[in-house]
Amino acid sequence: MELRQLAYFVAVVEEASFTRAAERMHVAQSGVSQQVRRLERELGERLLDRSNQAVRLTQAGRAFLPHARAAVSAADSGRGVLAELRGLLRGQLVVGTIQSLPDLNLARLLAEFHGRHPHVEVSLREGQSEPLLASLKGGDVDAVVVGLADGEPPEGVTVKILSVEPLVLVTSADHRFAGRDRVSICELRDERLVALSRGSGARRHMETACRQAGFTLKIAFETSDVTLLTDLVAHGLGITIVPLSVAAAGARGGALCTMDLTPPLPRRHTALAWRTAGPSSPPARAFVALARDSLTTRRDAASQESSAPSRSPRRDRCRSA
Repeated sequence: MELRQLAYFVAVVEEASFTRAAERMHVAQSGVSQQVRRLERELGERLLDRSNQAVRLTQAGRAFLPHARAAVSAADSGRGVLAELRGLLRGQLVVGTIQSLPDLNLARLLAEFHGRHPHVEVSLREGQSEPLLASLKGGDVDAVVVGLADGEPPEGVTVKILSVEPLVLVTSADHRFAGRDRVSICELRDERLVALSRGSGARRHMETACRQAGFTLKIAFETSDVTLLTDLVAHGLGITIVPLSVAAAGARGGALCTMDLTPPLPRRHTALAWRTAGPSSPPARAFVALARDSLTTRRDAASQESSAPSRSPRRDRCRSA
């Protein structure tokens, strides 16, 4: 039994195709088929059902698959350890991030990592905080930058808090709320809202606050693109509730007004997060170590800022480009 046979078998199962497995392993399809058949002959069992167009596991294949994966993973980990000793990392790194991070230069961090480890294949996934944290816990991503409601990570996840900021109300410059210092949640009852997609902390806290006030907001538009979100608000198509940094970034591109909400919503804690048990691969460990050193805490005191009162927004927070 050879390691490459196990690797080919695992690739065929994960790709559900000999053709795609061959492309993934950068070999000819005939080579993949030949090696998997040799593995089956050596084991004395058929591992794959090839009778239909889609490749499926047999009962023996399902029983054998975890052991094949473990062997391939152990070999990859061994190669990774040796690569770390030589200072030449290889493999894959998957990083997840929310989109609404105007003050965080994630591209610069990824470029620095690539410069140090040019043989690591880096992938970036965008999403909302809740799905990203689920993917992190499930092992689909190696590290994420997400928003947390209270700074407390879910079980099995460790975080470094990068910033703490309030959620604020944003309107167009000609809205009836424009120029006010603060607006009550109850006053939003008849407003049309431009909302971040479900799974974002801002969306969840906004809906909870309105529900507690006895009404449900009217969602006019829903998007995960924060630039589009603030553009829609600037054109008078609704109001929105977003972290202060997102509101400030949007104000640079159009006429927007920002104001506090009463009662205030929970602040957003932006955090770098990784599995408490530790990143599973050498590239992931190297990235988390670099990110923890490179991503600085805004205003140097996130924990102090989280307990400080929100600064009252004045008329100078009504801006136009």
